[in-house]
Amino acid sequence: MIIHNANNFRTELHPKPSQPQIGFDSKLLTIGSCFSENIGLRLQENKFPSLVNPLGTVYNPISIFKLLGQESLDEHKFIEIGRQWFHLDFHSQFTGRDKKTLETVLKLKIKELSTYLSEAKVVFVTLGTAYVYEWKESGEVVANCHKIPQKNFIKRLLTLEEMKVGFSKLKTKLNEINPSIHFVFTVSPVRHIKDGIAENQLSKSLLRVLCHEWSQEEDQVDYFPAYEMMMDDLRDYRFYKTDMIHPSEMAEDYIWNKFQLTYFSDQIRKILKEWSKIKAALAHRPFNPESESHQEFLKNQLSKLEIFSAYFSTEVEKNILQQQIV
Repeated sequence: MIIHNANNFRTELHPKPSQPQIGFDSKLLTIGSCFSENIGLRLQENKFPSLVNPLGTVYNPISIFKLLGQESLDEHKFIEIGRQWFHLDFHSQFTGRDKKTLETVLKLKIKELSTYLSEAKVVFVTLGTAYVYEWKESGEVVANCHKIPQKNFIKRLLTLEEMKVGFSKLKTKLNEINPSIHFVFTVSPVRHIKDGIAENQLSKSLLRVLCHEWSQEEDQVDYFPAYEMMMDDLRDYRFYKTDMIHPSEMAEDYIWNKFQLTYFSDQIRKILKEWSKIKAALAHRPFNPESESHQEFLKNQLSKLEIFSAYFSTEVEKNILQQQIV
């Protein structure tokens, strides 16, 4: 829903409360571009059980779907660069001095993700770009080029059909192990202008059409309009970081607030409002930690934590406070 207020000189986007609603017992997964990491970390900070980009940042739909359904590693995609080993299906954060070490790490990560997916309530997928790089040697789409010379790849734009087929296969597979799993798609508000400004718009348009068709045709699939919030609701360079590509902290806060209105109940939002006060208190650094007033402050916060224990674990926060009490 879009609301126009002439006095505010803007058109504000108000997403409707949507299914699935999320609680503190909902196991969540965020995967995709760097924006999925931003949302995921906020979910973790607010005590929602979340696995955040467990296989690193991934931008294109085909690679994301492959990782979500991964059971084994493509042997021919292990590559050695400068005495370090990488894999073309994974982010460059996964590296090893020898192939065996890297292989062991990746297999553990795949197993961890597979186990988590069997119990997850919602998978939040952020699509970054419809442009992909194909490894000339095999003709397969890669998730990361690892700074290999571009002559070894073919860059192209994915078609709607191949993206739809990729997701359909994944959804069928995951429904066999977790029939109640929900997907929430969003198009990353980060501008991929390295492809070119016109090319970025073309890519984002394809992704947006894709998300629309999925949300209309598939059960248990939803769309969250983060892209539209950035492009049409905020629509101003003051909401970008200095690189003019990534949303600023103010923009991220704004989108997070809309996210809460969409997926959290009134009760959950009230709890989070009070929890934000606890987080601010924990971040407080006094001039005199041993002063009577600060010690009383710590004991007061410790008492308040007991209230939240009914909703989620506060053991970490309790330990932080107890270590400061003299």
